[in-house]
Amino acid sequence: MSGEDRQSQLAREHRERQAQRAEQASKAKRNTFIGAGAAVVVVVGGVVAASVLLGAEDGTRNAAATSSPSPSQSASQSASPAPSPSLKPGAVTCEYRKDTSDIPVKFVGYPSKKPNLDLKTMTITTNHGDIVIDLATAAAPCTVNSMAFLAKKNFYDGTKCHRLATPENSGLALLQCGDPKAKADGKNSTDGQGSSGYVFNDENLGGMSYGRGTVALAQAPDAANQNGSQFWISYADDTTQLDSGAAYTPFGTVSKGMEIVDKIVKGGWITNPDDVTGDGGSHAPKIPVLIKDVKLS
Repeated sequence: MSGEDRQSQLAREHRERQAQRAEQASKAKRNTFIGAGAAVVVVVGGVVAASVLLGAEDGTRNAAATSSPSPSQSASQSASPAPSPSLKPGAVTCEYRKDTSDIPVKFVGYPSKKPNLDLKTMTITTNHGDIVIDLATAAAPCTVNSMAFLAKKNFYDGTKCHRLATPENSGLALLQCGDPKAKADGKNSTDGQGSSGYVFNDENLGGMSYGRGTVALAQAPDAANQNGSQFWISYADDTTQLDSGAAYTPFGTVSKGMEIVDKIVKGGWITNPDDVTGDGGSHAPKIPVLIKDVKLS
């Protein structure tokens, strides 16, 4: 059997196992991630993603995967938000609603309805160093307001980034964090379901590309206006395939620390074969990413 035939056989067997697990699942789980059920096929010359299904039951959000650029590509090459008019204090009112889903939560209260429009940067201190994000506050004021509130409550302190999506395992390129209950060991099938206990509406859809360096909120693939505490950092332009059907709120761009994400990517991921949903508790980064602190200023 040739190498290409063997790859095709492995890919086919993997898809069959996933289908069997899905049939055996007693009920669907709500996983707060994007790119669930990414279908992968093998072609001559390598593995490419055939399609990315952004909702297990919603076939309207499909995007063809793109080739992966070099990890050394600078974050400044990702599309920046379009210039937004200055917002006056009091001009924006945010709504935060109780999350009624049956998921693990860490509830620390609700953010103020009046956002701070002066916030410019968010610094994520990890066990590998600082990741600094330039915020698109004018375009996503309620998102930034939520992040600032959770940061002040030390919500993210001690949490782990639980998902490393790659073109090989998901057709996307992102590091996902913000689940307060995640173990990030590649074994816990509930990783990716944790939340702050409240949800709020989408913002800035289509206002920024999801290319390398973009930071955006995660929510269930078949949901809208259900944002919570989870977020992801795009590390390659494979993620720009989502641009055509923008459904995830982008709120900033990494200006420092992309080399940290690149190091995590090079370390690879852990696959949990028992995760019936495909992306929730599986694909944890092999190199642990611990968030020590988050600050907005």
